[in-house]
Amino acid sequence: MFQRGYRFVSRCAPALKAYGPIFLAHHGISHQLTTSPATMAASRSYHCQEFGTLYKDDYRMFFMQDQKPISPFHDIPLFVDKDGKAVEANANTGIFNMVVEIPRWTNAKMEISRDEPLNPIKQDSKKNKPRFVHNVFPHKGYIWNYGAFPQTWEDPEHVSPETGCKGDRDPLDVCEIGFRVAKRGEVLQVKPLGIIALCDEGETDWKVIVIDVHDPLADELNDIEDVEKYMPGLIQTSVDWFRYYKIPDGKPPNTIAFDGQAKGREVATKVLYETHDYWRKLVMEKSSRGPEWSCLNTRCKGSPFMVSPDEVEKVMDKQGKQQPAAPWDPALDTWHFIDREAAENSVARK
Repeated sequence: MFQRGYRFVSRCAPALKAYGPIFLAHHGISHQLTTSPATMAASRSYHCQEFGTLYKDDYRMFFMQDQKPISPFHDIPLFVDKDGKAVEANANTGIFNMVVEIPRWTNAKMEISRDEPLNPIKQDSKKNKPRFVHNVFPHKGYIWNYGAFPQTWEDPEHVSPETGCKGDRDPLDVCEIGFRVAKRGEVLQVKPLGIIALCDEGETDWKVIVIDVHDPLADELNDIEDVEKYMPGLIQTSVDWFRYYKIPDGKPPNTIAFDGQAKGREVATKVLYETHDYWRKLVMEKSSRGPEWSCLNTRCKGSPFMVSPDEVEKVMDKQGKQQPAAPWDPALDTWHFIDREAAENSVARK
């Protein structure tokens, strides 16, 4: 028994070295975790202002920089260095900004609003009720820091050859797997490690697996194989989460492309650049796409939708004051137990 335990620790020694504080804390030894100065400095360049009531349909989180409102969809740069400073797309640092919409282990389905001016974060709704994801055993809420890449867009007119489905009309989704539970509205510098291709109700919905470049394990993780090496089981568990998370709503399992396997960094980076190109076309060209997308921005030079920072403050003036969060419904903590074999058999019969 002790020998088996020794093999486990020695095999995971690099991860234990990086995540030692967590390991020790779980064994009754106090050791404080701290956020790196670089992460704190990058996050401080943006701050958020909240309006309305959390967990209600009037809740909005707006983004600010230099005391001026900005759009997290259009004005936060995609390509950056490790300190969050913008670089050209061809600089090839391999580092990208992500906007955290949903901290790990939370359930409220928050997202950047694609159709409202300045694209604040709001809670998705279903049948006029704020949406929460169910806890599908053994998971609790989202199992990563979940969010979106700024300046990306999954074009609904583009059919992905990998999935055979059109884009889902949103910024590219991202799952950050580092040790720290981030905060809603944080802007993190991350590097892509792999990607999962989800076909969600007939639309391509890519999920990029990343790690914060300031995470203790960041130097060890460079591709999808490294995730399995240092975080065994996480990728398959992520595939499981995306396949079954809508079953409590009475829907069938989602389809995962590539036979349910995650692809590596090369594919993830390719998708990042492609969706950035689709976003650039969206924000730089007048089109007949209609009111489904708000391209209002303050930083995209050459965009016909660019306005002055003073002009967009009018958007903020229309928001209601921030109120205390709405009461949490205890039923949201329910664990849903899914017979995965039965679910798969049901799909096979169709």
